[in-house]
Amino acid sequence: MKLFNMSIKMNYLTNRNTSLLIVLLCLPSLAWADELNQANTVWILTSTALVLFMTLPGLSLFYAGLVRSKNVLSVLMQCFAIACMISIMWLVGMYSLIFTDGGAAQPFIGSLSKAFVPDMGPDSLTGDIPEAVYFMFQMTFAIITPALIVGAFAERMKFSSMMLFSALWALLVYVPVCHWVWGGGWLADMGVMDFAGGIVIHITAGVSALVAALVMGNRKGFPTVAMPPHNMPMVVTGAGMLWVGWFGFNAGSALAADGSAGMAMLVTHISAAAGSLTWMVIEWVRFGKPSVLGIVTGMVAGLGTITPASGFVGPAGALFIGITAGIVCFYAVQIIKRHLHIDDSLDVFPVHGVGGIAGSILTGVFAAESLGGRGLGDVTIAHQVGVQALAVGVTIIWTVVFTYIILKVLDAIMGLRVSEDQEVEGLDVVMHEETGYHNM
Repeated sequence: MKLFNMSIKMNYLTNRNTSLLIVLLCLPSLAWADELNQANTVWILTSTALVLFMTLPGLSLFYAGLVRSKNVLSVLMQCFAIACMISIMWLVGMYSLIFTDGGAAQPFIGSLSKAFVPDMGPDSLTGDIPEAVYFMFQMTFAIITPALIVGAFAERMKFSSMMLFSALWALLVYVPVCHWVWGGGWLADMGVMDFAGGIVIHITAGVSALVAALVMGNRKGFPTVAMPPHNMPMVVTGAGMLWVGWFGFNAGSALAADGSAGMAMLVTHISAAAGSLTWMVIEWVRFGKPSVLGIVTGMVAGLGTITPASGFVGPAGALFIGITAGIVCFYAVQIIKRHLHIDDSLDVFPVHGVGGIAGSILTGVFAAESLGGRGLGDVTIAHQVGVQALAVGVTIIWTVVFTYIILKVLDAIMGLRVSEDQEVEGLDVVMHEETGYHNM
């Protein structure tokens, strides 16, 4: 087909028939509009690997380094097990409930018509990429979201309770919110802008983390006993993997190897760098020395905050969003940990939750063409900010209600926490009969 079209073009080029040449130059795009695009396919395959790389090993190492040495394996195990479990759940029905037409229920949930994807073959397409690739790409987003919440209850939740909580949470929180925003649900109909998951991923995970921390209570000794990260090189290694993997997260969400993906990658990097430096400077001014933990946490804040805006804003907007992320997330950590004494162990809510909220609102501002964004269409900044705020508010309420119900039901049935003696001993031995470091 391509060779045939090129031959026709060359004949008309020889005849210098300008008008027909212009038409025929469009033939490849017309002929291949509903067919496989290999460049896009390769990019989304790469992005899929990058997003999974964020969880395994990126998030796993980042979280594992932040906990005490007696709990390092438990965190690694939780992230790994969640990745396996969500993958199977995605096949069984999660994908279908999000990305199919739910008929009368479509504004709120999809159907089970694609459960086990019986009609998905090697030639099945979603747009111009294989449906199998799209299926895998979206699966990696579903994997990392409940894995983020692990940081809130690290070092004190039973492994069995964690598994059931993650499964139920994925079905009752992630699935409906994802459908509302990305599956053609009611928030999508309202025009909400969430390019790569500020609402779907960071707000849901961050808010759930806060609820989990409140329901479960603080770790023994918190906040009077110091609980520093046991392995900072592991933390920095994991953070670096998160930064690199995030390019698949955001730029991959363009679902094409084009300028939109390139711009999403650029603004992601700018925001991460700005968030890191902002957090570092605040620490330097307030405490006299910048910390390694601070600069990598600022990076994660910058990444999470730019996520909803990454496909809609320009570099200048990304710089502002990254600086904002460093400021608001830093002070959110201080308020949650130092003033309210809420033991969100690894700062999931102040970094991901607060960052996701700020980024989702700012998307409605910096997407405006007058501010360097891709434009808001026929609506004003005020209107779009209103839509973003409504989506944020509804998502928070839904997440709080169902996370609380899941946790309280599980607590009544099987208990959420290990015993005090088991917590002191450490979850590595108690839950898995293994230790991360035999000389400790």
